[in-house]
Amino acid sequence: MKKNMGSVDKIVRVLVAIIIAVLYWQGIISGTLGIVLLVFAGVFVLTSLISFCPLYTILGLNTCKKK
Repeated sequence: MKKNMGSVDKIVRVLVAIIIAVLYWQGIISGTLGIVLLVFAGVFVLTSLISFCPLYTILGLNTCKKK
């Protein structure tokens, strides 16, 4: 897997995941929507940790700086 996510992209994904987790924990989002958003938040964190997004590969996107 080649890295295809830049630093800014990773930071934004982690921040969105944190916001979703806090909203769920506070009870602002709940039920099925809350669970689905928590799954997306988990995917955001996982893809940020490995710096690779499969969807970016399919769409031909790359936010990683070229060397």
